[in-house]
Order: sequence, then C-alpha cells, then structure tokens
Amino acid sequence: MGEFAVPQQVVTLMAGFEKPWGICGGWAIDLYLGKVTREHHDIEIAVFRKDQIAVQTHLRDWYLTKVVSLAGQRDQWKEDEQLQPPIHEIHAQRPDTVLHHLEILLNESAGDHWQFRRDARVTRPLSMIWGYSDDGIPYMNPEIVLLYKAKKPTPNDEADFTHVCTVLASEPRCWLKHALTTCYPGHRWCDVL
Repeated sequence: MGEFAVPQQVVTLMAGFEKPWGICGGWAIDLYLGKVTREHHDIEIAVFRKDQIAVQTHLRDWYLTKVVSLAGQRDQWKEDEQLQPPIHEIHAQRPDTVLHHLEILLNESAGDHWQFRRDARVTRPLSMIWGYSDDGIPYMNPEIVLLYKAKKPTPNDEADFTHVCTVLASEPRCWLKHALTTCYPGHRWCDVL
C-alpha cells in the first residue's frame, strides 16, 4: 500500500458506506500533495452531521465515544443517539484490527452547501468539498482543512499550510483568504495568501 497505507485502511473500513466522506486533517493535506510530508499520529475522517447514524450503523462493531467537553472528556455514543452541536468529534476504537482508532468529525451542511462549524457565514458548495488522490482516496479539500487548522495553529498545522500555500490554485486560495478574514481578522496566513 506504500506511504498511504493508513488512509487505504480507512478506505477498506468505509467500503459500502454510501454517504459522502473523506480523510481530513494532516493526511488530507498529504493526499492532496500526493506525498507524505510529515509524520502522522492519528487519522480523521469528515462526514456530515446529517449522516451520523449511517456512520454509527456502518461502524456497529466498533466502540464509539463522543467528545463532550473542551477538556476532551469522552462518553459512550449510544445507539441511535443524535449528536447535536457543539458535539462534533467521535472516536471509533477496535483494538483487534490493523486500524484500531479512527476519529470522525461531524461537519455541518445546509441545502447544497457545507457550513463552517465555527462561523456559519462561511460556506462552500458541496461540489467543492472533496478531492480524490491518484489512488481514489477521498479527502477534504485543503482550503477547508486549513481553515480548521487556522484557529490555533500547531507546528504541524504551520507545516501543512506552508506546503499547500505554494501550490493551491487561485480560487481555493481566494476562498481561504476570505474565510480567514471573516473568521480570524488579521490572521497572519492572509499575508501569505
């Protein structure tokens, strides 16, 4: 499976899941770039909040928890429980598998648009949310991933931004700059974009 073995394991796990989904976080950046640029300690996928029960059903053999506090406290995600904002982070664990941990991030949508969870003024057409690697691995497009990373960038987030900003096409670059200006006025990434 090569350098994208972990994302490929997620593709195998999600086979048969008929709702939109994609790798997000740092792995999404590397899938977009077509190469692994740094070490990854976890892997996340994005799904829409409206599809959460479909995810729960698909992962019925996994132990599922929801993050219920800013401190990271987790409680069991009960069967058929509809998670409401601000809860948006789910952890799936199954120690007996190669991929023993997966983080699932619920994304908001309204009609045919994705909505930024932290500021509903920022939207993007659903048709512009996902990309695909050369191997067909779905991922969340980098301008959206970077918007999430912009709140309190870690050194890894800064590295991801640096790698992407030099190759990002004009339209997603403009969208990201506008989104950053809307959510985080004066953000230093805007000077680079």
